[in-house]
Amino acid sequence: MLLWINGPFGGGKTQTAHEIQRRLSGSVICDPEHAGFGLRRMLPPELRGDFQDLVSWRQGVVEVLDLALTKHDGVVIAPMTVTDPRYFAETVGRLRELGHDVRHFALLAERETVLKRLRERGINRLLKYVVGKDAPPHRESWAVRQLDHCLERLREPEFAEHLWTDHTTVARTADRIAVLAGLTLAPNRDGALRGRVRRAWTGAKHIRLD
Repeated sequence: MLLWINGPFGGGKTQTAHEIQRRLSGSVICDPEHAGFGLRRMLPPELRGDFQDLVSWRQGVVEVLDLALTKHDGVVIAPMTVTDPRYFAETVGRLRELGHDVRHFALLAERETVLKRLRERGINRLLKYVVGKDAPPHRESWAVRQLDHCLERLREPEFAEHLWTDHTTVARTADRIAVLAGLTLAPNRDGALRGRVRRAWTGAKHIRLD
């Protein structure tokens, strides 16, 4: 089974994926973003656009996930934002055509909720500390520029199943996905402090400067 966790940038995909992987024995995370950034770095700076526009990314994601799903016994988790219906069909749709059990979930939240989460992410916390509490580094971020488009597109029926996350925790979102997918997660035994530390570490490992 593939759990494809969609959502806006800063919407909690990576944190949720790692929470599921932590509590689901045998599961693995196969992050399509890694392939995208690798392809992007291969290009001269002036040609570096959205890697999802590259046919090689879409085909490569399908090839790699198909291999993982065929050869790996456990659940495969792919946290990745995809809002273009054509690209969605060429990735999620194509994997379904190949016979794989793909469960797709779009994590949604109100705009202000996502903006708050983006401001609290590791790199923005660092910039806020360095340049002052009134600085708005998030306004210059690519994620914020894409936010309205992502939220609008992901509300469409083809991107169901929709999960609203404004008033829930990462652990509870993981629990909801597991129930909907017919999976059983190990109990979440993290206390509040340990959970914050774990999420901070996960966020720090996924900071990108390019």
